[in-house]
This record gives sequence, structure tokens and C-alpha cells, in this order.
Amino acid sequence: MRVLAPPVERSQDTRIGAPAWREAAQALSRTAHILTDRCGQEAVTMWQPKDSVLDPNVAHHLGRAAYIQPWRFRVEMLKGGGTVEKPPPGEGVTLWKGKMKPPAWYARLPLPLHRKARALQTTEVVHAHARGARLTAARLGRAQHQINGRVRQLLRQREVTDHRLSEVRKGLLINQQSVKLRGYRPKSEKIPDKADSMLTWEKEELKSMKRKMEKDMEKSEVLLKTLASCRDTLNFCFKERLQAVDLMNQPLDKVLEQAGRHSWVNLSRAPTPRTQGQKTPPPDPVGTYTPECALALNEAKRLLVESKDTLVEMAKNVVDVQEQQLQISDRVCASLAQKASETLELKERLTMTLGLMRGTIHRCTKYNQEMYTTHGLIKGPLSKVHLETGEKLDRPLVRMYQRHVGTQLPEAARLAQGTDKLQRHIMHLEKNLDELLATHKNLTWGLNCKTIGHEVDGSVVRLRLRQRQPHVCYEQAQRLVNDWDPRTPPPRSKSSTDP
Repeated sequence: MRVLAPPVERSQDTRIGAPAWREAAQALSRTAHILTDRCGQEAVTMWQPKDSVLDPNVAHHLGRAAYIQPWRFRVEMLKGGGTVEKPPPGEGVTLWKGKMKPPAWYARLPLPLHRKARALQTTEVVHAHARGARLTAARLGRAQHQINGRVRQLLRQREVTDHRLSEVRKGLLINQQSVKLRGYRPKSEKIPDKADSMLTWEKEELKSMKRKMEKDMEKSEVLLKTLASCRDTLNFCFKERLQAVDLMNQPLDKVLEQAGRHSWVNLSRAPTPRTQGQKTPPPDPVGTYTPECALALNEAKRLLVESKDTLVEMAKNVVDVQEQQLQISDRVCASLAQKASETLELKERLTMTLGLMRGTIHRCTKYNQEMYTTHGLIKGPLSKVHLETGEKLDRPLVRMYQRHVGTQLPEAARLAQGTDKLQRHIMHLEKNLDELLATHKNLTWGLNCKTIGHEVDGSVVRLRLRQRQPHVCYEQAQRLVNDWDPRTPPPRSKSSTDP
């Protein structure tokens, strides 16, 4: 029997499914759609820059046009009236054909070539470290080369200064020998004069020059030791830097040329204005330019400046000492020569006086002999038998006239008075003659002293002119200062006495 279902009321919703079932399906679909949008947005965001996300309220083509506008070339006006297109500043890849320069793009996730990129980055870091180490080694090597050159210059200057010091010491020996030779003059010639004062002044000046040269030698010795220590430090740092560039087959001078800095230390070379050299990097304890290298280079720079000033000062002192020593020697020789000329003038005057006195002595001697003859003639013979009759006082004429006391003749008294007067004159003449002979002897001694003084001063001048020649060394001048009299032959050495 057919059963009929009750009629259902017709409603507006013709769907058969239940609303709860349909809402569950729609909720599931919305959740999946939201998840899809979120995952897609996150995936895209991982591969694009943060500022490239467009505004959802702006049309896509308008947002893209506004986004790429800063990438386009800019038109600039020239002075002549023309225009030129230039890319915008900053990093990026310049697209000359499209006249755009998009900025550099940085990925947020590792790309497929991440391993190769990291390997290239490691290679660049290693190469950069090697280049920095090579550049530092080149700088250290160049600084070491310049320090070696300055050491050689200082050694050569020390040789010149030492030679000048030996010349000053030789001057002291010549001064000592001059004083000793002048000490052999007679006592009358040893009266202090200006020549002695000049020798004393020369000795003091030479001692001052000697102290000055010795001070320069000591200063240069200390500087030489400091330069040697700095060179050793530079060599150690140089070898240490070279450990990282053993496989770099490029000359170090080429490295400095590529860097545009031929030297970081040499200050005498004017920098080339067209070359823009690399700046000195800051010291890095873990980098290629360590503080030890910076300290060594700064020390080398300071020593080069100091040694340059020292070399200039030493060279100037050598020239000044040479000129001053020559002037002092010339003045001393001139004073000694003038003293010798004055001695020669006095010697000539004494010679003339001695000649005149010799003539006077001859005349006085002859006159004295004539006075003795006259005295003998007046006094008469020694024996009475030798008298003639006309000369006797008891002849008959005298005896007849002298019979009385008041008739005494003055003949005997006059003869006695004349003989006494003549005797006194003879004694006075002999006294004057003795004084003349004594004075003549003194003049002869003085003349001999003047001769010896003139010869000594002339010998001193010749000795000084001969010994100050450049070919006479210090040892040869030192042999002159011996304790022997120049008027006697020098003592023979043992080698000369051997058969």
C-alpha cells in the first residue's frame, strides 16, 4: 500500500545542505585562503627588499612607477648651455641602456650559490689580508732600506768627524811641541810675550774644539746604536709580515707604486701632486698593520728626522772647526813670524852696536898702549947707568945751582907729578876698557841669544807649517813629542842598533 509523505512547507532557501555543514565548509575555505595569502606574502617578502612592498591602497602601476622613479637618470645643465644625464649617486648596478640605476639588492635568505659566494668572500678576505700584509711588508722593507742608508751616511760622517778630531789632536801635539821648542831658548829670550799668549790661546781653543768633536762622536754613537736597534725591529716585523705573502710573486716596490706611496717614511722627497696615495690605515692588533709595526715605522720616521738634523749639525761643525783651526794656526804662525822678524831687527841693531864697540875697544887699547909707552919714556930707564948726562938730576949744572936751599929746581917734582897723572889716566883708561870688554861680552852673548831665539822661532814656524799638512797623520805628529833636546841627535831605536 502506497504511503504518502506529509507535504513539506515550501521555503525561500532551496539548498538541501544544512547551514551548519555549509558554514563549516566556508570557514575551512576562508582559513585556507588566509593561510595561502599569508604564506605567499611571507615567501615574496623573503625575496624582495622591505621598502619594495607597495601600498595596497594605491594602484599597482602607479605604486611601481613611484617606486622606480629614484632609479632613473637625472638631467643636469652644463655651463655651456647643454645637458647631460647622470645616474643617481649611491651603490647599485647602472643600466645605461635603460637609463636606470636600481639600488643594491640584499637577499634575506641564502641563495643557491650561497656556498660559492661564501668561498669567494673568504678568498677576498684572504687576498685582502695578503695585500695588506704585503703592503705593510713593503713599507717596512722600504723603511729598513732608508734606515740602512742613513746608517751608512752616519758612518761616513763619523769617519769625517773622526779625521777632523785627529787633526785637532794633532794641532794640540803641534802646540805642545811648539811650546817645548820655545822652551829651549836662552833665559833672556823667555820673557813672556804675545807669542806665548797666542800659543796658550790656541791650546784652549783646540781643547774646546776637541770637546766639541768628542761630543759629536758620542752623540752619533748613541744615534747609531738607536738606528741599529730600530733596523732590527723593522727586520723582525718585516719577516713576520712576509710569512703571509710567501706565495705572492710580486715585487714589494711594485706594491708601493700601485699604492701611490713610494715611501711612508722618507720626508726629503716631495709628494707627487697627481698621485693620490693610499692613506695610512689605523693600527689593528689583529690586522696586517699591527701596533708594533706602527710603532716601528713611527720610530724610524723620528730617527730619520733626528739623524738628518744630526748629520747637518756634524757637517757644519766639521767645516767650522776646520776653518777655525786654520785661522788660529795662521794667526799663531803670523805672531811667531813677527816675533822672529822683531828678533832679527834687534839682532841687526846689536850687530851694528857690537861693531861700533869693537872699533872703540881697538882704539882704546891702542891708546892705552901709547900711554904705557909715554909713561915709560917719562919715567925713564930702570937702571941709572942707562941715563944720559943731560937727563941726570945730579949733573954739574944742577948741583951748582942747588947749593943753597932756596934754589931748588922743580924738575924732579914736575916729573913725579907728570908720572902720577899719567898713571891715573892709564888706570882710568884700563877701567873703561874693562867695562867695554864686559859690555862687549854681554852684547856678544845677547847677540847669540837673539840668534838662537830667531832660529827657534823660525824652526817652530816651519814645523807648524810642515806638520799641519793633510798627509801628516796623528801618529807622525805624536813621535815629535819626546823628551830629548833638539840640539842633540834623537835616541836611536833598538831596531836601528841591531846588526
